[in-house]
Amino acid sequence: MPNLPVAMIVGHPGAQRLEELRANVKNVTAQQVIDNLLNKPVEKVLPPEPSAREIVFRGTFEEVNAYFYEREWSDGLPIVPPTIEKIEEFLSFTDRQPEESLGILLPENRAATVWATAVNGVMAGCRPEYMPILVALVEAMADPTYGVEHSGNTPGSETLIILNGRIIKELKFNYEQGVLRDGFMANTSVGRFWRLALRNMAGFLPNKNDKGTFGNTFRVVLAENEDVLARIGWAPTSVDMGFAAGDNTVSITRLTGGGVLPSVTGSQPEQMMPYLADGVVKQSGWEVAFTVGGLSYGTLRPVLVLSPILAETIARAGWSKDDVKRYLFDHARMPASRVETFTEKWVDFPIGSLKRQVNLGRLPKAFLESDDPNRLVPIVLDPDDFMVLVSGDPLRTNAYVFAHNGHLGFPVAKKIQLPKDWTERLRNLRK
Repeated sequence: MPNLPVAMIVGHPGAQRLEELRANVKNVTAQQVIDNLLNKPVEKVLPPEPSAREIVFRGTFEEVNAYFYEREWSDGLPIVPPTIEKIEEFLSFTDRQPEESLGILLPENRAATVWATAVNGVMAGCRPEYMPILVALVEAMADPTYGVEHSGNTPGSETLIILNGRIIKELKFNYEQGVLRDGFMANTSVGRFWRLALRNMAGFLPNKNDKGTFGNTFRVVLAENEDVLARIGWAPTSVDMGFAAGDNTVSITRLTGGGVLPSVTGSQPEQMMPYLADGVVKQSGWEVAFTVGGLSYGTLRPVLVLSPILAETIARAGWSKDDVKRYLFDHARMPASRVETFTEKWVDFPIGSLKRQVNLGRLPKAFLESDDPNRLVPIVLDPDDFMVLVSGDPLRTNAYVFAHNGHLGFPVAKKIQLPKDWTERLRNLRK
């Protein structure tokens, strides 16, 4: 509906005095509603869109990049021109048909085709053999549980892609020193693909329907260190997400921000975990509204990334990953008064009180063990709500914590479907 009339809201209601808000609604918003109802909008016809194989532009590398940037098809960095030849090279690494839809992406309500996936993969600088990962990512993006329609929400949260399986080594993804740093082709280009797909396939454009107040750039892929996980007997994230050990999978989760916990000291979990739990709870603030009802109930999924040496030290003491999650549930807590301050005063996500939510049966009794306003309450509903990953420099005692965007980017995982002749193709690549 390109000619749908819009009534404007002046400023932000949360930053206006009541009399200002009333005046703005009456004199501006309400009047525009009336005008829009009484006046026929100007007819506007959208131009026809090119077909999949239609050549939209011919020119030099610089000219192509300028053309794409002017039409908002580029993220501002140089793109690889998506020629028919390059697109077909990507398509040769999947058994899916080019016109097949992988799902419908909001807000544009577009069918996310295999062809469009290949186009954006080319543009992002991916290699053709990454195509099975790109297909799985678009399937995850289209999953309603994830909620791609929230990708332009104002906190500017950004998605983390977690990779598991043999494909990490087969395609040379970095999973050791420098994880989450750009500079590794596989990790970086696939991460960039995600942002280009949001722009060109889902339809999120800055200053239009991408409303991040500050925004983040794309995150490079985080590949787990499955050698360490196997050695210490911890399941990879793919298993936590419902797949079998060894499956090639992508998991996505949208995160509001993160911070490093450097120099975690101790030879026993009891010495290390207090620091880690403190870091987890301090990284989460207003996001607790996703747990206690201000925005949803129980959809907060904080992420803790342990370097291999930290995971190995904890496991050597007999702790499982579930033990780590249980410790975080019991100790990564904040005062009840702080939760209620966030929901009732600072960010205006009212719940009344934690006591009210428990009495209504919306929260478990762990949130009301006493009436003490300084009692410590969990930031999630269940220990399994924490996501614990292992990756990074094997010799550094550092961890990383991410705060989560709740149901506005809920974790989703998909299995990567490899073409039938995958092994032979990889062998040919190495020649």
